[in-house]
Amino acid sequence: MRSVNKVILIGNLTRDPEMKATQSGQSVVTFGIATNREWMTQGSDRKKSTEFHEVVAWARLAELCHQYLRKGKLVYLEGYLKTRSWDAEGGKRFRTEIVLQDMIMLEKRSSGDDYADAEIAAAAQTPEAEAPAITPEIECDNLF
Repeated sequence: MRSVNKVILIGNLTRDPEMKATQSGQSVVTFGIATNREWMTQGSDRKKSTEFHEVVAWARLAELCHQYLRKGKLVYLEGYLKTRSWDAEGGKRFRTEIVLQDMIMLEKRSSGDDYADAEIAAAAQTPEAEAPAITPEIECDNLF
């Protein structure tokens, strides 16, 4: 039986991307995004809800995210869910993250931005081989 692990989000960055490197030199960046949802109740009350998501990008896509994304920017993200665990004081800890495979900046660029749209579009898609699972060579507690 086939299964699907696919995430598509449009939201705003909650913090600037933080770049790190594995011991082997592989670039990895982490950041958060917030997504909003609005709906009307049967009593015509307007309700709002915000969800926060952790995002991890690898290789060239990590470098692009670090270079061009900033807190508050609106982005389209595509990837898959990955849950990792580690032992910490007080018991085992878990974190579910979105491993990024594609990113599109949705806001108009400001006059100070000096990137080429074609370069980002071509480089933003990360092949599966470039998005490794988090290995023991990364200190999980130091990622965030």
